Amino acid sequence: MTSAFQIEVENGIAELVIAKPPVNALDSHEWLALAQHIDALGADEAVRVIVIRAEGRGFCAGVDIKELDAHPERIVAVNAGNYATFKAVHRSPVPVIAAVHGFVLGGGIGITGAADIVLASECATFALPEVDRGAMGGGAHLQRLFPVQKVRYLFFTGEKIGAPEAAQYGFIERVVPREQLRETALEIAAKIAAKSPSMIRIAKEALNGIEDGNLEDKYRWEQGFTLQAYTSPDSAETRRAFVEKRDAKF
Repeated sequence: MTSAFQIEVENGIAELVIAKPPVNALDSHEWLALAQHIDALGADEAVRVIVIRAEGRGFCAGVDIKELDAHPERIVAVNAGNYATFKAVHRSPVPVIAAVHGFVLGGGIGITGAADIVLASECATFALPEVDRGAMGGGAHLQRLFPVQKVRYLFFTGEKIGAPEAAQYGFIERVVPREQLRETALEIAAKIAAKSPSMIRIAKEALNGIEDGNLEDKYRWEQGFTLQAYTSPDSAETRRAFVEKRDAKF
């Protein structure tokens, strides 16, 4: 287990905590490791439900832009790790609860959009600033949270939306104070864990099967445009500007 994650299993509830200060931005190795942890928990017969949450300033700031600025060739590995993680959440044999706080960016949107149930603290904000980072991807998962035109507004502008406003779109089960987020997540997880584990696993597979389209195929389509974007000088400029903490120049 990498130091970026803390995992505990008790009474059928697996609690996976992302803990990589300062902003929980994961590098290429950590995204793959996260996927492996989620897959392993889903395969564990003792696990009936998974709660994913985080410590620190926010839930997840996505990929490590500094890594990609220094090693742009690692975009392929990052893409693979993102794909594997979001698939592990969405296709997990057991329900996955995402309990988010602070910033939910990039890959954080992917985890949240792939989850079965979403809880948010009052301070949570959602954004997909991929255009400003010279990449693509995440729109398929954002579209599980917001309607089409709102997705396009958020994607094109890179603006963030707070949990109280986001809640009107219906994807957030509860908005609670930050200090109540973990307790609320575990309370809901306990309700699920008390059910028949075989029935819950059947229900998860059945619900995935009636969704419109294939989430993984949609995300894979988007990732092809990330590789296209990375061939543009503008993409490199966005990453360099981010690292140097300045406005990008085009």
